Amino acid sequence: EDILLKLQDRHEIIKDILNYRQFNKLKSTYVDALPKLVNPDTGKIHTSFNQAVAATGRLSSNNPNLQNIPIRSADGREVRKAFIPRSDEYTLLAADYSQVELRIIASLAKDENMIADFKAGQDIHATTAARVFGVKLEDVTRDLRSQAKAVNFGIIYGQSAFGLSQQLNIKRGEAKEIIDAYFEKYASIKNYMDEQITLAKENEYVSTILGRKRHLADINSRNAIVRGFAERNAINAPIQGSAADIIKKAMIDILAAMKAEGFESRMLLQVHDELVFDAKKTEIEKLSKLVKEKMEQAVRLEVPLDVEIGMGNTWLEAH
Repeated sequence: EDILLKLQDRHEIIKDILNYRQFNKLKSTYVDALPKLVNPDTGKIHTSFNQAVAATGRLSSNNPNLQNIPIRSADGREVRKAFIPRSDEYTLLAADYSQVELRIIASLAKDENMIADFKAGQDIHATTAARVFGVKLEDVTRDLRSQAKAVNFGIIYGQSAFGLSQQLNIKRGEAKEIIDAYFEKYASIKNYMDEQITLAKENEYVSTILGRKRHLADINSRNAIVRGFAERNAINAPIQGSAADIIKKAMIDILAAMKAEGFESRMLLQVHDELVFDAKKTEIEKLSKLVKEKMEQAVRLEVPLDVEIGMGNTWLEAH
């Protein structure tokens, strides 16, 4: 697919192949498969959640994997219309952490610029673009914002200049200049990344905000490729792992509060940074307030956690 995407302007048949590939995957993985997984006794689909499969500590879902229902493409999003509340008395409520991983790295690195931007409620990608490219906030174009967004998320995964150049379709030298400018403006984040690698080499593990360890046996490997992978994990694991801890803590707090209040609504699903509820319409106002409060107060960071709530008669409408 990566190669076809690069060649798609060379011949019209390549777009047809990419479209066929996408539709065939949607059909076989979801449209044909999901109806066969409906439980005959309940009329519902029941996934299995795994606590200890994903290395990050996040829950994973299988048979079917409901965390993998498409969201990025318009055609893929149509699959979400198939997920509906249990009856007319209920609606679906989706609560989603906004940019939680960036908020975590700003807090872990104690980067004053990023912390100030989050506390001011700014569009973090636009303010990053303004700082990195040296323009006024009002002069940030969509293209500059997209480049800043790519760097913001790329640094979490230890993205190189080569990786950024591939993603943005720019020259490697230009990508390196963007990354260098980024670390100049957000120096604390660069220091944090270097410190994490040093700590990992000393201890052979890194820790999340709540103290959960990720062991990195290959961090001192003589093989540069293997060691490089472990170094990227040393940076990424505390961020992704902390995001996993935060939403699990929120789920525990929400469930306890829902039981104490005698809610008939149910927590259905956790998908990365999102929780989905089968919400009784008469409980909507109370449930929305409870969910937002518990998610935003799950842990205390240097910046506030922010949760967006959506509702609808299908999962697509709610998210």
